[in-house]
Amino acid sequence: MADNQPLIQPDRGQEAISIHLVNRDTFPDWNKKLSASQRAALEAQKFDGGGYQVGIVPDGDSWFAVGGVAKPDELSSWCMAKLAESLPEGAYRRAAGEPGPALHGWQTAQYVFDRYKKPERPVGPRILLTKDVKAIDGALAEAQAVCLVRDLVNTPAEDMGPVALEEQCEKLAKQHSATLKVTKGDTLEQEYPMVHAVGRAAARHHAPRIMHLTWGKESDPVLAIVGKGVCFDSGGLDVKSAAGMKLMKKDMGGAAHAIALAGLVMGAKLPVRLHLLVPAVENAISSNSFRPGDVLKTRKGLTVEIGNTDAEGRLILGDALQRASEENPELIIDFATLTGAARVALGPDYPALMTREDATAEALVAAGKAHDDEPWRLPLPEAYGEWLNSDIADTNNAHSNSFAGASVAGLFLDKFVGEGIDWAHFDTFAWRPQAKPGRPKGGDAYGLRAAWHMLRKRFGGD
Repeated sequence: MADNQPLIQPDRGQEAISIHLVNRDTFPDWNKKLSASQRAALEAQKFDGGGYQVGIVPDGDSWFAVGGVAKPDELSSWCMAKLAESLPEGAYRRAAGEPGPALHGWQTAQYVFDRYKKPERPVGPRILLTKDVKAIDGALAEAQAVCLVRDLVNTPAEDMGPVALEEQCEKLAKQHSATLKVTKGDTLEQEYPMVHAVGRAAARHHAPRIMHLTWGKESDPVLAIVGKGVCFDSGGLDVKSAAGMKLMKKDMGGAAHAIALAGLVMGAKLPVRLHLLVPAVENAISSNSFRPGDVLKTRKGLTVEIGNTDAEGRLILGDALQRASEENPELIIDFATLTGAARVALGPDYPALMTREDATAEALVAAGKAHDDEPWRLPLPEAYGEWLNSDIADTNNAHSNSFAGASVAGLFLDKFVGEGIDWAHFDTFAWRPQAKPGRPKGGDAYGLRAAWHMLRKRFGGD
């Protein structure tokens, strides 16, 4: 967001441009109250109250703005986002009422990834004023978490490898006075053998590791958050096509979500004992790559036959989920850019959600609907578990048919979650292929706000 400046500020009556919100039903009556020259100005702009339309209305020596929204009396996260993208630098306030949920999209609309290329004609910050002062800190934190996910996912693999993810975890730990343990090298091979096996072929400066951050009182309920950190995925020896490899810088999107969610938990001081686990690897190709047909040891003690080296994310998550289970958590949430099957089923906008408990799924879906970040639940059918059977090991990591890929991947992960533990798995895309108001093309957060608001309700008591 622009220069890290807060884009939402308290409304204390300071000078600001007014924003009127209308739709096609309310616009005609609202338009009648304008002067002839003002109506002519809107007509020239072809403004008729349609969704995401933006109009500028002259008003003496000044002007005000009008935006088209679906329901002016029932705003969504994104209904003012186009205004935030289109209006000039300055301070704004809604003419009638408060922005409410639209505070989120106002901020995320101004996100720009400029690490490598600066905008040719940068626009200064557009500040939105609100009298709902209590909402400001939470809205800023959520938007910053989303933008953090975008930054991490948008950064190419050479600059966002396992070392960079470790640095991000170090920054988070320092910010919140948390404890961070990083395991790598020979110790990683002994304690997290699947993480080591997947990442061992990478160059030394992209060597595999797992970050384990802990925070909070030991007497509080344990919450574990796990994120898949495959910083680049070549597919391994079952190599991807060029087209399939093109976006694989985003394969650490699960880690980005997990890090951002952990930051929200600690920033709000939720009464939990937090364990954040981020296994970070590059699935590279070299003489020491793990192979199709290999049998890997695991932290849990199960043996895994490798049916496909491109099904590597579930391997590193398996070791991390086992470690999380050892803390006997009340809840485990994991995020992963895990399967193309989830995208075929649901497209990019709906993260696939799998849970053991119906109540957990219902809470996550309800939180997502309420905050414009809805996941879609997929099943974990026991009948499909036999597709992971192996003749020579306890399980295979991939099934040989093309059915139910997301659910079967979830069933593999389920083997590494402790018995009786409440667990939610997000298979998220972490990438927006086409821009929408408030949501530019590129890395993006899906399921983050759903998880966050569910956690606030479950552990925060609000």
